[in-house]
Amino acid sequence: QVRLVESGGGLVQAGGSLRLSCVASGGAFSRYAVGWFRQAPGKEREFVAAISWDGGTYRPESVRGRFYISRDNAKNTVFLQMNSLKREDTAVYYCAAGPKGWDKDDEYDYWGQGTQVTVSS
Repeated sequence: QVRLVESGGGLVQAGGSLRLSCVASGGAFSRYAVGWFRQAPGKEREFVAAISWDGGTYRPESVRGRFYISRDNAKNTVFLQMNSLKREDTAVYYCAAGPKGWDKDDEYDYWGQGTQVTVSS
């Protein structure tokens, strides 16, 4: 069993940056893919970024060039660096982990509780 805890969310002005962290405890986290998803009020959950156990990454076009995902397996932590934030990036951001995860939420076995990101104009 893997427990995930996100942190780093908050209120930021448009154009600003935030770095989210996802810290894992238990399980074989270093061998799992980790994904970040977000959900805005009234909208479906949306894939943001994924990183494989060995560091391969993927981001959709909507965030490519602005969001970057990285991991430190020694610290059981995955980061999401978010730059040039826009109002439409406002959402609750979740990290997820699993051996077969990639860009779809049903591929992941473990989820954090989420952290709120609010971008003001």
